[in-house]
Amino acid sequence: MQTLPTFSLKNQHDETVEIRAGMGKPLVIYFYPKDDTPGCTAEACSFRDQYEDFTDAGAEVIGISADSVEKHLAFAKKHHLPFTLLSDVGNKVRKLFKVPKSFLGLLPGRVTYIYNAEGQLLHQFNSQMDAKRHVVEALKTLRK
Repeated sequence: MQTLPTFSLKNQHDETVEIRAGMGKPLVIYFYPKDDTPGCTAEACSFRDQYEDFTDAGAEVIGISADSVEKHLAFAKKHHLPFTLLSDVGNKVRKLFKVPKSFLGLLPGRVTYIYNAEGQLLHQFNSQMDAKRHVVEALKTLRK
């Protein structure tokens, strides 16, 4: 997606979050397969550990998976995640972004999109196995 699409999903607090281009701040939107799995936990905790660097860059971090609002809340509390997790039950937004599946089409893909404040795509990074590198790629892009 070259321009951030408009969509809305429920966050871990069961509040509707509206996402649209030109929100006035950079957005780091990362799609991940499932809460509380080893790779997804490592990725989320890496975003958590570097969260201040993202806020210093004026960016908002948003994680999206098909897990329920309740699972997201438990995951966020367990790992002290300071950012928004959105519940994409049915994978409508995942399909909107055309996030590819991995491992012979069996697992939801792990892709990070970095948008500028005007909603233009700056970079996307796709790696199922190198979960922590998503944070490195996002910060590198924001610091350019």
